[in-house]
Amino acid sequence: MAPERFFLELDPPSEAMREWPHVVIVGGGFAGLKVCHALARKPVRVTLIDKRNFNLFQPLLYQVASGLVSEADVASPLRQMVGQAPNIQILLGEVVDIDPAAKEVVFNDHRYGYDHLILASGSGSTYFGHEEWRPLAPPMKILEHADEIRRRLLMALEEAEQTRDPERRRFLQSVVVVGAGPAGCELAGSLIELMHRAIRRDFKQLDHHLCRVVLVDAVERVLPTMHPKLSAAAAGHLERAGVTLVMRSMVKGIAPGRVALDGPEGHRELQAATICWTAGVRASRLGALLAERTGAPVDRGGRLLVEPDFSIPGHPEIRAVGDLCAYLHTADGRPLPGMAGPAVQMGAWVAASILNQNGSLAPFRFTDLGSMAVIGPFYAVADLRGLHVSGLAGWVLWALAHLAFIPDTENRITLFTKWMWQIATRQRTALLITGRPDQHLGVDVGLYRAQLHPPEPAAAPAGEVEPADNDLPLAA
Repeated sequence: MAPERFFLELDPPSEAMREWPHVVIVGGGFAGLKVCHALARKPVRVTLIDKRNFNLFQPLLYQVASGLVSEADVASPLRQMVGQAPNIQILLGEVVDIDPAAKEVVFNDHRYGYDHLILASGSGSTYFGHEEWRPLAPPMKILEHADEIRRRLLMALEEAEQTRDPERRRFLQSVVVVGAGPAGCELAGSLIELMHRAIRRDFKQLDHHLCRVVLVDAVERVLPTMHPKLSAAAAGHLERAGVTLVMRSMVKGIAPGRVALDGPEGHRELQAATICWTAGVRASRLGALLAERTGAPVDRGGRLLVEPDFSIPGHPEIRAVGDLCAYLHTADGRPLPGMAGPAVQMGAWVAASILNQNGSLAPFRFTDLGSMAVIGPFYAVADLRGLHVSGLAGWVLWALAHLAFIPDTENRITLFTKWMWQIATRQRTALLITGRPDQHLGVDVGLYRAQLHPPEPAAAPAGEVEPADNDLPLAA
């Protein structure tokens, strides 16, 4: 017998489900997906709304940008991951409004009611008031951004292969990465390795010594949230690989092929055909929207300041988790970092609290498993609760941790296979140039409605004249 199906209020669910509380989850990232897994086949109705139909493993986006893996290796369809549970409905769309008084969300021109609302819409990139820089320096938050970075870099190398002007060739073989956090360090290390490897093996006219990747940030050191010992180890490896570090330098302007900086050496300008941005993070716009609707407080980054149970003040039925929340109820009063580990633990605790409405639940306590970043081939740094590991051992720990966090088994196997192939052959499998220039920026997401046009009236056969509407047929 086919399983009972429901589609929110459009088709009533079975009688058993009719009385169950309705949980609406906005966002299918780490936190939202964990809530779905925890509530699957439980006595609750769950609706997961996302503007993409897949879960994206963001920590490996830099590998898509540098051609190590393909898009499908880091993204998994939500319907296959949790949509097969009989009590979970997946809907494609972007939530544009929230009505806390009516307990409804608005998306796709419809209003849907909820008993519990969980906002797990994540974060995006910010350019600190300079949105005009976005098309010149793509961020790295979604698949299309990684595709655009790869397309720009490979296209620059292809042009350099045909360029006789040595100065322009040097320009085409240059990359600037803004932001020296984990994402920036991983991207810079992977891009310099890609350029060196590709030029040695695949390009005939280029000199790998002319490749230049410059990592820029206003902070004192790379990986500023890690222990100084690990920062120094990462910096040393990046410099040995050929990455130029420009610290304590603020980006003042970005123009086509140019980045203007102010730093200890005064004003300077970098020239590069490829510019990437990993410097700023902003919370989803739903944080500001909910603050407007309810008066909920937000921090400087737009994150909702939540209660100990992740609810917003005055609305216990609305929870914010993951990158959208600023959870300050920690031992040291510092907010939890916007990483996969905290997001997964938040999602699990919120799901348990919904299932234990009338029972007791221990307060949320974050178990810090540490942080890590891969800097180059077989080299990573890991800060595991005071245990500092770098080099090959750090890379092994990094690989095991990321394989464990990947939510889809097929992707886990595929990534492991591709990593082993890359280790054995030193070849990258996804060096494709696809799409038109800038096609991957400003991507439209959400539900696209197909258009149905009325059929054209049939043409009259040759030699016949169609009567006008007011003409009457002649009598025989």
